[in-house]
Amino acid sequence: MLSRKDYIQDSLDANLFFQRIMKEHLFFIEVNLKPVDETYIAEANILKKSFEDLLGETVIFANHAVREELLKSNELVTKFTLNAEKITSRLTGASINTNITEAEYALKAKPNFEYTDWLEMKVHAINCRSLNLLEEVIEFKKKLLELFLDCEIFMGIYPEMLDHLIHEADLYREILKALVNRTLPKKPICDELRFWNHIMEDHAEFIDGMLDPSEKDLKEKAEAFAKEFEKLVEESIKCHEKQLIEKSKAATEEIRDFKKAATEGLLDCEIKSIIPPLLADHVLREANHYLRILKEMKI
Repeated sequence: MLSRKDYIQDSLDANLFFQRIMKEHLFFIEVNLKPVDETYIAEANILKKSFEDLLGETVIFANHAVREELLKSNELVTKFTLNAEKITSRLTGASINTNITEAEYALKAKPNFEYTDWLEMKVHAINCRSLNLLEEVIEFKKKLLELFLDCEIFMGIYPEMLDHLIHEADLYREILKALVNRTLPKKPICDELRFWNHIMEDHAEFIDGMLDPSEKDLKEKAEAFAKEFEKLVEESIKCHEKQLIEKSKAATEEIRDFKKAATEGLLDCEIKSIIPPLLADHVLREANHYLRILKEMKI
């Protein structure tokens, strides 16, 4: 059973990261559906705005209560996030609430903050509401994937990417279910490494597939990262924890730097691709999140 302080902070950690990830998933779905599927576009937009509302509330409660390490990790927002949102919204015509991002830039940690019953109650309510909304989102993603695979709809993202979005939502659901019961998921280190190394592998493959064929150097780098993380996934089956953590950390730092450079290049219109700037920033933040997990792993 988590203490009140740990419960509040662990809940804020999870929700500040994943609520943004989920609302961006829905944004990517919204802009990659075709006009003929206006009903699903509208549903994605409604679910996106619902997660935006939750994230806006979470940010308010998080100020001063949040961990300094979380703010320093650059997994919530990076220096690129606001600009990436503005450019991607302009290019797609889909709405993004940038006020939330500006509020996140202003978040502060306070060492002597008082964790009250009232805040615990508010955070618990956010966990429950997030879980209920997430169940809807997972069903929506699964429905779209089934329709996509049956050739009933067409989207501008890979079916594998849609499946990837479902796996990330499943992880968030696992975390929320544990938090609602005042605990954290008990996942073996090797399982966690396998999950996130596979996520990094997917990212590299998606980047490779979405870069213009003329971007040969970048495509070669992305392909190399995909192969490197594929090997790390395989190594997690015969897991030597300390060795695998160090290898994963080194590889993730490298792909983090690659994603950072790609985000800058896309924002400056120096890279030819079908990658929206917000997607580049999105996967950069996920690499930052994984790096914090790796740094905090204890064996």
